[in-house]
Amino acid sequence: MRELFFVSPSFIIFLHVLSAIIWVGGMITMRYVIHYSMSNITEPKIKIERTLDNLKRFFNLMIVFIFILLITAIIMILGLAFKGTDLYHFVLIKEAIWMIMTGIFIFVYIKRNKAQKAYSLGDMINAKSHLETISKYYIPINIVLGLFGLYFGITLRGF
Repeated sequence: MRELFFVSPSFIIFLHVLSAIIWVGGMITMRYVIHYSMSNITEPKIKIERTLDNLKRFFNLMIVFIFILLITAIIMILGLAFKGTDLYHFVLIKEAIWMIMTGIFIFVYIKRNKAQKAYSLGDMINAKSHLETISKYYIPINIVLGLFGLYFGITLRGF
């Protein structure tokens, strides 16, 4: 794995940073741009339907970038041989943040699917309840964690 990093380190780092930016930037866009534009839709059923569709598309795209982020992180950790160095604690903190974010992503993905099932059964109240907790709590938490993860990544590259 160490050799894989040195074949094209710039490309590995580029994919890693790009994936992190798309994930965090995508969440910011979903929460603070698309979410507010959806508030202009006054018909609750249409609003929930559009929200479910937007989240489905977003999550399907993010799965690809989360996977790339994880693979490139492993390649960089092994390739740059951080273990045993003074920087290793930054690596552990950064990776813990991204793993927590991934756990939240999985939880939110399941919650979105529950909202979809409720919507399909005509239970708009339950569907809306699932969607509200995603937008009010889980996405903002992941945004903050992602910003810290990006900061620690920059810190590691600065050394």
